[in-house]
Amino acid sequence: MTVTGPDFIALQVRDLAAAAEFYENRLGLRRAPSGPPHAVVFATSPVPFAVREPLPGFDLDAVGPQPGAGVALWLRADDAQAVHDDLAAAGVPIVAAPVDGPFGRTFTFRDLDGYAVTIHDQA
Repeated sequence: MTVTGPDFIALQVRDLAAAAEFYENRLGLRRAPSGPPHAVVFATSPVPFAVREPLPGFDLDAVGPQPGAGVALWLRADDAQAVHDDLAAAGVPIVAAPVDGPFGRTFTFRDLDGYAVTIHDQA
């Protein structure tokens, strides 16, 4: 028996419509043609990414200090600096300023639910 790696990533969010709009409009992700009613799946590759309603009994407000603490979620972009500039201009909290490193231009922001998401522009 062998596990081959991540195959699907989803964030549990407080407001599904607002989170989907954020990722669609602020990051330019495109919705996949289909998905379950409790989630919005984006057509990302190589691994699908989604935002979803919390699982039954899960309270995002009860986790702290931030949801996803200790998990590193990285998304690749064509131009990380342009994404940074757009998010910063929109007032999205930037928690790590852009730097150049082994993964290209890299920065980290907090989404609507407080998840830390890192954007980079080199594979």
